[in-house]
This record gives sequence, C-alpha cells and structure tokens, in this order.
Amino acid sequence: MATSLEVDRKILVAIDFGTTYSAIAWTQTRRPDVQEVVTLWPTPFSQGNEGYSSDKVPTELQYDVDGAVKWGFQILESQHRHQLFKLELDESRRYKKTTVAQNFPDPKALPPGYNTTGEKLITDYLTALRKHADQILRNKIPVSAFASTPIEYVVTVPAVWSDSAKAKTKLAAERAGMGKVHMVAEPEAGAVYALHALHPHTINVGDKFMLVDAGGGTVDVITYEVKGLQPMLQVAEVTSGSGALCGSSFINQCFQNSLKTNLSLDTESDDEVLEEATERFDRVIKRSFAGVGNEEFQVPVPGMRDNAAKGIRRGKLRMTGDEVEAIFKPVVQETIALIRDQINAAAAGSPVSTILLVGGFGQSQYLRSQIKASFANMKVMQSPQSWTAVVRGALMMGLASTSPQHESVRITARKARKYYGHSLHEKFYGTRHPQHLKWWNKFEGEHRISVMDWFVEKNAVVHEENPLRKSIVFTAEVNKPLTVRTTIFAFADIGNTGAPVYFNDDRNIPLVTVHADLNRIPKHLIPTKRGRDGKMYYHLNFELEITFLSAFTKYELIYDGKNYGPVHAEYV
Repeated sequence: MATSLEVDRKILVAIDFGTTYSAIAWTQTRRPDVQEVVTLWPTPFSQGNEGYSSDKVPTELQYDVDGAVKWGFQILESQHRHQLFKLELDESRRYKKTTVAQNFPDPKALPPGYNTTGEKLITDYLTALRKHADQILRNKIPVSAFASTPIEYVVTVPAVWSDSAKAKTKLAAERAGMGKVHMVAEPEAGAVYALHALHPHTINVGDKFMLVDAGGGTVDVITYEVKGLQPMLQVAEVTSGSGALCGSSFINQCFQNSLKTNLSLDTESDDEVLEEATERFDRVIKRSFAGVGNEEFQVPVPGMRDNAAKGIRRGKLRMTGDEVEAIFKPVVQETIALIRDQINAAAAGSPVSTILLVGGFGQSQYLRSQIKASFANMKVMQSPQSWTAVVRGALMMGLASTSPQHESVRITARKARKYYGHSLHEKFYGTRHPQHLKWWNKFEGEHRISVMDWFVEKNAVVHEENPLRKSIVFTAEVNKPLTVRTTIFAFADIGNTGAPVYFNDDRNIPLVTVHADLNRIPKHLIPTKRGRDGKMYYHLNFELEITFLSAFTKYELIYDGKNYGPVHAEYV
C-alpha cells in the first residue's frame, strides 16, 4: 500500500511565459526547499536539450519548410522568427501601445498571423517548453520516481488580460500536454517572490508598495498594502493593475534605429554589422549602463572604415554615456508615466512608500535611478534574482496551493477591474420602465423586463477565501432539458459613468457563458409548479458560487446548501 507521502508526492513545474523571454522552474512537494530554475537550453548545434546557459530563453519560434519547430536559442541570429505572439491571445489589446512600440518594430519579426495563428504559435511554444522541462526532470530524477510521480504545471499570465485571454492560455497549455494547469497572475507571482526575499524587519502592517514588473516586451504595475505579518505575510491589492508595451526590447530597437541613421546602414551587407553591434549592446552595454560619470562604451562594427567624426576606429564605434542615455530615454519615460498613473490611482489613504522592481528590465541601474529621481520621496528597491522573480514566485504559489504549510506570502484581496453581472427578470411597470423593452412571461402570466444585476462593482474588493454566491431562478417546462445557460457580462466603465440598468444595452459585454447541468440534482428534489398558462414547469432557485483566483475564476453549482461541483464556463 502506498504511504501518504507517496500519494501526496508531486512534481511542480512553473512556466513564466513571457512576451520576449520565458523561464522554467521546478520543485518536488517532498523536497520543497529545493527549487531549481532551468538554465540550460538547446541551440542549433547542441546535442540533446542542453547547450546555451541562460536563466531564460527567447519567446520566439521558427518553422522549417517541412513544418519542424525551432524555438528559443535554436534560431540563428540572422533568421526571421515569430515574436510577441503571446500578445495575440488578448484581442482587447489591453496593453497600451506606446510610442516606442509603434516607432521601433523589430526588423526580424514576422508580421502577426504570418502563415499561422497566435493560438498555434503559443501551443507549439508551450509544447517545446514542456518537452524541455520533461527532459530536464528525467536527467534530475530517478526514472522510477519520474514515471510514478504526477506533474502539475503553473503558468503565468498578465493580470490585465481578459478572462477570455487567460482561458485561451490555459487551453493552449493543456493542448501542449501540461495536464493539470494552475494559472497565476504575473505581478502577483513577482510580488510573492520579491516580498519573500525582503528582510522581514523592513515590512510593517499598513505599508503600501508598488510592484513594477519590467520585462523585455511589457511593463506591468500594481499596488499592494501589507495587511498582516503572521502566520505569513498578507498583502491586498490597492488598485487595479495596468501595463504598457515599453519593455527593454524596445531599447534594442531604438539602438538599431540610431545605428542605421548615424552610420547609414541600409543594405543587406550591413546586416552583419547591425547584428554584432546589437548583440554587444544587449548583452553588455544595456545591462551595465547606469547614467553616471563619464561612461564610454565600445560597439563592434566589423568592416566599417575609420571615421573620426562618427567615432569609428579599428572596427569599433565609440558611444558616450549621453548617446546611450538618449536611446534609453523614450522607453524609460513611458515606464515612469505608467508608474505615475498608478501612484495617482492609489492616492487614497496612506501614500505609496516603496517601488519594488522585478523582471529583466527591472535590473537596470539606469531605470532605477530615473525612477528614484522622478519619485524622490519613495524608496526604490530591486528584487534579488530580479529576472527570474516571476517564475520563482509562480513556483511558490503553486507549492502553496498543493501544500499550504509552505505558504509564506498570501494575496488576501484583489480589486475588481470591471463591473460583473447577469440579467434578472422583474415585473414590468409602465410608469417606470421603457415600453419597448417589455416581454411576455408565460409562466408568470405577465409582462416582464430584463435588468442587470451587477453583483461585483468596479474596484470592489474580492477575497479568494470568501466565494460569492448568486441566486438564479430556473424555470422550464418539465419536458425540456435541465440545463441552464447563464451569461455573465462585464462593463469597464472607462468614463466612470456608472453601470447600465437594462440588459438591452450595447455597453454590456458578454464575458462568459456558464452551463449548469441540473441533472446532477436528484429529480425528486427539483420542485414543479403549474404556470399561469396551465403547463407544468420545473421551478427552482439554485446558487452559482463564484471564486476569484489569481488568474482564473471558478464556478460551482450549489442547491439547497449542497455543492454539486464545477460548472462548464465558455468564455466569449
């Protein structure tokens, strides 16, 4: 007989599916103290799965003529590739398209939808990550243990994404062979790790801090308040998060644009110059630039003739700190504007005291100094292991969900980003309601009108441990199927005008259709009643229990106090 330890044993794999770079980390529930970040990745010339050493791998794909997939570091520097395809899942494009994103596209990036779809790109890329994780685990864990131990995956998604985009990501992960998938919000994962890594004596109840997840493609910001320190650190959202396309990859593109303009690079023979210069800029200059003193950098420009006026000598271009700063500034200014908007949104009550940076771009000393200069009254801190903070935090969140005794940081409350509600039918009164919206109800034998019941208001506080229950009345002729389709709507209220009153309003955006199978309820417990039209009807009042998780909403059927399990949610 298996022991309880053997039954409970799991392998957890966290995937930080990033816009420009992605990461993998893993642990075992029986050895939660051992948490590893994958640092070896396949290259075009490596044998097997190990070749290039890096904490992350590029979120890039390429298809051979025969359809074979190349991904990450397997793609040669000179080859075109699919990039930024993660953003194709969110049709609402919730990320603000910044000036730098519009002005500096990557010349090697294939256009969106080129020869394939965003869903296929994401599924193929996640499949590559899953296969690589499997191979890493096979090399680290005994064969018998690997074969007998269930694997669960934790996948990150942007907090600002729609529920539909998050559901598509989960479906892509399942199609990639990941089996049971937990979804967590990227900034929450970053916050969990960054706060865990901070010295406990620097944190007090009531402190407000802003988490800035500055990555390669996007920057996300969200503000939290410390609510408790024991038995674990407890924090709650102060405002809804926001994000923009102003990550560090756009600095590379600004650099390339500057080089093309200043050195007149416009032919195919110049591609090698641009590639080598950009590689040096990305791996050395961008990471070391601090914007202090008399900084000076050398950029390789092979084959270029000496030109004292342009600073070229012996195949190297001299760049001053001022010139590098001019390349950084457009991107950094977009990030600072995003932070300023978030500070203004969180202004009620005590002020934000600390800005906490995570992500690859979050490691930049220049970014930190510019944020500090713009918000001099706040502490600006960089998380340890900043580039991998999100994947490490995602692993911690997955571990906490499967083994609660290991939880060290908990997000206790979140802010609703929209109004959420469904329609109710109430009696029509000609003196109160619009005539053209009335309809005849055969069961009640009277005119009715459909109004909106907004059960969650925008900016309302929702708690994961306190699910919301909504009462729903089901009426159907006794010979009809016992299946309820309830559509939940969302209203963003961008102009703060208040939510619509009536169901027939174009501003009500369908979010998800919940299919509840009432056949789970024993037939003898379902009441019947004769309608005003003389027919017999099923007529019961059940509840829909709604739990708002980190990056996923769970719906369950409740009747007469008993939970009949999850219901199917079909996102629009």
